[in-house]
Amino acid sequence: MLRRLRPANLFLGILFVLSCVVETAFPLRTACGADGPRRPDIVLIVADNLGYGDLSCYGCPDIQTPNIDRIAAEGVRLTNFYSNGPECSPTRTALLTGRYQQRIPGLECALGTGNVGRYDDAIALAEQHQLGLPPSESVLIPAMNDAGYKTVGLGKWHLGYEPHLLPPHHGFDYFLASLGGTIDYFYHNEPTGEPVLYENHKRVRRDKYFTDLITEGAVEFLEEQPADEPIFLYLPYTAPSAPFQHPDHKPDRPKVSNKWDSKDWQKGDRATLRAIMERLDEGVGQILETLETTGRADEALVIFCSDNGAYPIAASNAPFRGHASELLEGGIHVACMARWPGKLPEGAVDDRLALSFDLTASILAAAGATPRADRPLDGIDILGQISRDEPAEPRQLFWRSRRADRTWKAVRDGDMKYIWFEDGDARSEYLFDVTNDVSESNNLLEAKPTEAKRLKKALAAWEKE
Repeated sequence: MLRRLRPANLFLGILFVLSCVVETAFPLRTACGADGPRRPDIVLIVADNLGYGDLSCYGCPDIQTPNIDRIAAEGVRLTNFYSNGPECSPTRTALLTGRYQQRIPGLECALGTGNVGRYDDAIALAEQHQLGLPPSESVLIPAMNDAGYKTVGLGKWHLGYEPHLLPPHHGFDYFLASLGGTIDYFYHNEPTGEPVLYENHKRVRRDKYFTDLITEGAVEFLEEQPADEPIFLYLPYTAPSAPFQHPDHKPDRPKVSNKWDSKDWQKGDRATLRAIMERLDEGVGQILETLETTGRADEALVIFCSDNGAYPIAASNAPFRGHASELLEGGIHVACMARWPGKLPEGAVDDRLALSFDLTASILAAAGATPRADRPLDGIDILGQISRDEPAEPRQLFWRSRRADRTWKAVRDGDMKYIWFEDGDARSEYLFDVTNDVSESNNLLEAKPTEAKRLKKALAAWEKE
């Protein structure tokens, strides 16, 4: 039997029904709206040339990274995660587009100091002042903007020096950028001595260790962002890449060298690397603490990864063979972890195959953002799969890297990985069972010719597509 409503209660009831109808037709995004909590804050932290074996949560015995480890402890740590490229610019292209970087000319190799192209396509583009990531190809930041996010970047850009290729043209609301691949941590100049620190469109000077500049900027934006407005923080640190400069030992003058790969610029020791890594870890700790003090931590998605493996200076890619610039495991098999309370399991370790651009797909999905229809993603929502406890999808991962007369190509499918390498007139091929031979020491090319042929065919089809 229905209870008769008094006029006042009847009026309120009608208002309630109408509000439900309106909310169903036009859902509102509020802190506790009918469609659930507001969109999560998202922080993407990218280390530069970080060795797989240089984080304590990945087994490093002599460098302590408790704050980075905390992300893994409170979330999921990936053990079969790969960078899209063995160098900086290719992976960053994949992150900001969600697509294989080979779809865009000139970005299969790290841009050289001063915007130098390092293989034929890149050289031609540099001569035309077009070397870098065209804003017309960007996917991640425009989609995040459309979803209502404030988009902020602090750190290494390395996707073009030309004014029309700077971060604001890609949609960033703010970016404090080191334009190139490497800078003096204190004076913010490239090996040539050229200052390359930019705030949006303008070159600026700052008097602080660059790792600390990135951290302090991130903390400031988190503290100032209105609580009901989501923020996407892209934090591509230059740490722990060369030059190896101790954060507490500022030199009297800028470090200048004739080029990035000079012995002087690349010189370093393990003790200095440890100090650089631990300062990076302190920065991550400050960001996590700020998420807590601002009331954002319970909703925030925090991701940490590296852009590629380390160079063989003082770093460790253990247990893998090879280093940055190569498609052996040491160059592309990198650390990655993510925490998202209530969504990702705590303390999980996941061995599914993943690539950098899978993070792009996961970020867009977490934000409720819609990627461009004319630039379909190559990556998949890997974190969404994990959060839903879905099994890994069978998939093939592909790479190609070019520099001067040298070309690397590779494909991984399940346990097997095929590599093709050309350096001038010299060519070589390899087939490894990278699950059971992580050091890639047993070439199975002759023992498994059918498998090698199958993967080589798949690689050729990918290149053609």
